[in-house]
Amino acid sequence: MKNPPRLLFSAFVSLLLFSRLAAAEYFVAPDGKNTNPGTLAAPFATIQRAQESVNPGDTLFIRGGTYKVKPTELARVSGIYAYIFDLSKSGTESSPIKYWAYKDEKPVFDFSDVKPSGLRVVAFFVGGDWLHLRGFEVTGVKVTLTNHTQSESFENQGNHNIYERLAMHDSMAIGLYLIRGGNNLILNCDAYRNWDNLSENGKGGNTDGFGGHPRKGDAGNVFRGDRSWFNSDDGYDCINAGEAVTFDHCWSMYNGFSTDFRSLGDGNGFKAGGYGAAGRATPNPIPRHVVEFCLSVRNKASGFYSNHHAGGSDWISNSAFGNATNFNMLCVLADNRTNVPGYGHFMRNNLGFLGRSELANFDAAKCDANHNYFDLTPAVNVTAADFVSLDEAQLTASRKPDGSLPDITFMHLVRGSPLIDAGIDAKFPFKGARPDLGAFEYHPAPAKSDAAPAAK
Repeated sequence: MKNPPRLLFSAFVSLLLFSRLAAAEYFVAPDGKNTNPGTLAAPFATIQRAQESVNPGDTLFIRGGTYKVKPTELARVSGIYAYIFDLSKSGTESSPIKYWAYKDEKPVFDFSDVKPSGLRVVAFFVGGDWLHLRGFEVTGVKVTLTNHTQSESFENQGNHNIYERLAMHDSMAIGLYLIRGGNNLILNCDAYRNWDNLSENGKGGNTDGFGGHPRKGDAGNVFRGDRSWFNSDDGYDCINAGEAVTFDHCWSMYNGFSTDFRSLGDGNGFKAGGYGAAGRATPNPIPRHVVEFCLSVRNKASGFYSNHHAGGSDWISNSAFGNATNFNMLCVLADNRTNVPGYGHFMRNNLGFLGRSELANFDAAKCDANHNYFDLTPAVNVTAADFVSLDEAQLTASRKPDGSLPDITFMHLVRGSPLIDAGIDAKFPFKGARPDLGAFEYHPAPAKSDAAPAAK
């Protein structure tokens, strides 16, 4: 045979082209029919019907409009859970399956008519791997049980999935609940005004914005560019995490309150630690969570909370404003029973202002902490004059067209503040001679706040 390498290369190219040509596009629309072929002209009606047709490499485009989900659209029941949409089919690393909003259209899935008696509701169960969900909203998810319970807008049990530009709001459910799977990315998502006003006498004690609770071995999960506000329990919670979770450039505001600031659930901004019941066995080794460049504002309890963790975590360049306690580093001994001041924490370049308590449950001698606002030498008194703006309305402004966080001036440092260049190199890029304190690096001409209205 002549030129076998060339023949092999040609075969490879042909196979690659075939795989690309084989990738299909399907469509779902509020006025579609499940007897349709799923084309742009004749779309499917439901996500579940479309899921039957997609294969690795395929894209399901979701047309804009409101999808009023019917009780009959229940995919399956298992134990006390009712799974409405079951996305258990997997893509591959080179050919993920995409569930994307079509162009700039805005699909909204309304689950308010789905009320299965005596069951928890999971609106989107994601058990598959290599899936990418992008650009749609979930609202109206219900709870029908009255004990210590919960429903979920999204539940992740898969690996290598991306949740991007999703909004989970005005439900009686956790926004996104990650309980299994590794190497998942939750990117530029919003969870807000979620409150279970039925169970536990309406306390809403399980309704977090985001939950990161991967099992042992399910490492590599990252929350990046997300926002969580006015959820009845915590903004971000990893109380049962068997592996480390990273929170990067995320914001958390007003959690633990109703929209008229009535007290509801726990109300921590970032609950990075803990293992549930006292005396419960802890993972070995203890996960070391990472909270970096995050913002926590006026949460009912702690802005940044170690939550009885049996070890330390990394807290780098975070900003806290007006929380009951801005930084609460509470730990527990290895028995998971005995609370002690925080130990083992790595803390760099953190900044807080106007907390009723600034720093609690912290053992400085047993932590690696320096160049934070509470331990500077000489000491610095943080005041409102250090900031370009403390206008909280900026925090829920519309996102940029690419889904990233809005440009704001809230808690950005003003020229001449002693907090500029007051940090220490923590292996992240910075401007100036040294890092600044807090989540936002000083810029000579800070961007104006986005004047667009808050998300609805």
